[in-house]
Amino acid sequence: MDKAQQITIITWTKRLLGFSAITLWLYIIFSISQSPAPFREQAPYCMVSTMMIFGLLSMTFKGLEYWEKKA
Repeated sequence: MDKAQQITIITWTKRLLGFSAITLWLYIIFSISQSPAPFREQAPYCMVSTMMIFGLLSMTFKGLEYWEKKA
């Protein structure tokens, strides 16, 4: 695999991961907001899911950027 192809794969992987993370986050936030519980009980679930999804996305991006620098 040549360098240009690796960079293209990394770029598209980042785009797909970003899109899927935002889609997953919106789905989770929407499903949490549909519960009959008051906002005070929903807020921790929203915060934890947001931190987990975007924390994993950030770690994955850092790994892809490391791989991109190496290529």
